[in-house]
Amino acid sequence: MKELVEILAKALVDRPDQVQVTQSESEKQVLIELRVAPEDMGKVIGKQGKIAKAIRTMVKAAAAKDGRRVVVEIV
Repeated sequence: MKELVEILAKALVDRPDQVQVTQSESEKQVLIELRVAPEDMGKVIGKQGKIAKAIRTMVKAAAAKDGRRVVVEIV
């Protein structure tokens, strides 16, 4: 899942070298933190959060296969 978020974020931003994705796991939940350059934050979030919601939806669909819950935070 970490790789999926990283690929999606790098495709959206102007500075792909500043994209950082960290993943921490517990028994039933995976937390993925996405960090981008401050000027790219709007591109990752999108109007009314539509792009961020789409990223979360895609990651949740990929995680449903494993029966795990995924939380994507954009910081």
